[in-house]
Amino acid sequence: MTVVFDPDEFGLPQHYSTVEGESEALEIVRKSETIKGYLSSHDLQAVFLPLSTHTALKSIQHHEEKTGLACFDMDSTLIEQEVIDLLAGSLGPEVEKQVSGITARAMKGELDFKASLRERCKLLKGVQASIWKDLEQRITIAPGARDLIKALKQKGWKTAVLSGGFTPLALWLKGQLGLDYAYANNLLVSEDGKTLTGELDPETSIVDAQEKKALMHAMADGNNIARDCVLAVGDGANDLLMLNGAGIGIAFNAKPEVKKRAPAALDTSSLTDILFVLGPDVVPPAY
Repeated sequence: MTVVFDPDEFGLPQHYSTVEGESEALEIVRKSETIKGYLSSHDLQAVFLPLSTHTALKSIQHHEEKTGLACFDMDSTLIEQEVIDLLAGSLGPEVEKQVSGITARAMKGELDFKASLRERCKLLKGVQASIWKDLEQRITIAPGARDLIKALKQKGWKTAVLSGGFTPLALWLKGQLGLDYAYANNLLVSEDGKTLTGELDPETSIVDAQEKKALMHAMADGNNIARDCVLAVGDGANDLLMLNGAGIGIAFNAKPEVKKRAPAALDTSSLTDILFVLGPDVVPPAY
């Protein structure tokens, strides 16, 4: 089960003027021995919400239709794997080790995402173009993802996956979960159609942190959804602009560096616990 803590209740500053200020305040709450002891003794997980997130929740809950837009990262959020590492694994353990090492550093924010993505993609030259169908059989959809999306859609929410990964699996996941939108990166295929070239399509934008935020806002505006009524969920540094640009941004089972810079953090085994954050006024109580 998940319990939601409001920093206000623990004597923290009444107003946070910056995201950094909010994050510092949340760190104080996270380090509270009283809260840690309570969670441990009751076997609870916790999500910590700054004032800006509570304001957004009130905006959604007071909205006549109580609808919104939910945007999710794909790798290690809606699915349990890092797809680019699986692609690299098809070329052998050495390539997989190289790529996974770069991936780990990029997700911590230690590397520029665009540059690191291009570097990893070059290592994928020669991967069989037919690999996407094989990966569909290996991908594990994250626990709770189906129920979370189902609950949101029952309330009329729009849902999207915004991935720094690749289009074939983002579109497959869109179909599996019934998402409304899917955006990801496009890898080029050799002229004979048999292998990946290791290059990204120069005609399309790379879905990096800036692009995720821009796409999220464009979808909200296009559906006449107030930005306060936007939920964003992700685990990596490439998600931070999206998380901080949403009404409700949740770092889900995220890297420590990401949690510190995100507006809210949730560590738990199931995505359905996000429903506890949104509250019964937003989603069906049966969930």
